[in-house]
Amino acid sequence: MAVAGFSPSELDITVQENTLLVTGKTQKEEEKKNGTGYLHRGIARRAFERRFSLADHMKVTGANLDNGMLHVDLVHEVPEAAKPRKIEIGAQPVHPQVTEQKAAA
Repeated sequence: MAVAGFSPSELDITVQENTLLVTGKTQKEEEKKNGTGYLHRGIARRAFERRFSLADHMKVTGANLDNGMLHVDLVHEVPEAAKPRKIEIGAQPVHPQVTEQKAAA
């Protein structure tokens, strides 16, 4: 995610249930430096909020900021109970037991 102009202290990453939330809030800067204001700022530094929906069993393991790009590390961890299991096929046929039914009176 491109977040040029933001420092790590101005970014916040939170995970709640299956939602990843990235917010950026600019810190107030001194408008006038040496008695002059900015004529032009090339990068808009507005506050933002971006939500990402995560698939089931996705886990955020970390994040880093490199040259204006925010990298969020995700891992897909499937629990053992949700993994597919192989069922062995027996060699001998299994005969179901039949029990007698009583007629309803």
